[in-house]
Amino acid sequence: MGTSSVHTRKRMLVILESGGYSDFMQSIISLGGSIVAPDKPDVSFIQQFSALVRKYLAENEERRIILIVGGGGPARAYQQAYREISGGSHSEEQDWIGIMATRLNAQLIRGVFADLCPDPVVTDPTAVQKMSGRVLVAAGWKPGFSTDTDAVYLAEQFGADRVINLSNIAKVYTDDPRTNPDAEPLDTISWKDFQRMIGDEWVPGRNVPFDPVATRKAAELGLKVICAAGGDIENLSRLLRGEQFEGTLIGE
Repeated sequence: MGTSSVHTRKRMLVILESGGYSDFMQSIISLGGSIVAPDKPDVSFIQQFSALVRKYLAENEERRIILIVGGGGPARAYQQAYREISGGSHSEEQDWIGIMATRLNAQLIRGVFADLCPDPVVTDPTAVQKMSGRVLVAAGWKPGFSTDTDAVYLAEQFGADRVINLSNIAKVYTDDPRTNPDAEPLDTISWKDFQRMIGDEWVPGRNVPFDPVATRKAAELGLKVICAAGGDIENLSRLLRGEQFEGTLIGE
């Protein structure tokens, strides 16, 4: 992507005085596996999420949503089993195990939205340029990064300016709040500071708000990423509609 294209994308981004975003007709959502299947599929969450998406789309026929689904508990369980059985931690094998878990979860989500999603689950975000329905569902692609990176590639393919990253945390913290009681939640953070905080190394199964590979590419594209709690359906509704929301904005 050239510099002029990036500048055009930045001009399209409208930040509201309330601290939210304008209502974009096309939303890219990285749907963390930790909320879709923390250990097994969370039926209650998926039902609530489906109802929200359907209501949101029904309000305006021009709206479209692209969902990229993570591996969650099944990915971690199978990766752990592999490590115990093999006695090693071969990154590429662990990645492929995680990728297969994302594809299983994504197939479930596509099934839930089958009437709105006629296209098959996307497994190569660089190969898709259009969507036939109002929902498109994607899963893991190849070793070396998480589905966060797939979401960034899809944002690039479809000309989106933001990615909504939903997980089991409400905000990005200065450190891991589970181990550091002094960790503080952040409303905003620049890509440079975020990169400094999470490092550059990709580790399969590592729990970070947004993976290092996705972070580098998002920074290069000038994307905005909003990290928010996926389980807070009302907050997600406000976020989609450009209203004030609870979460962390990553970007310049």
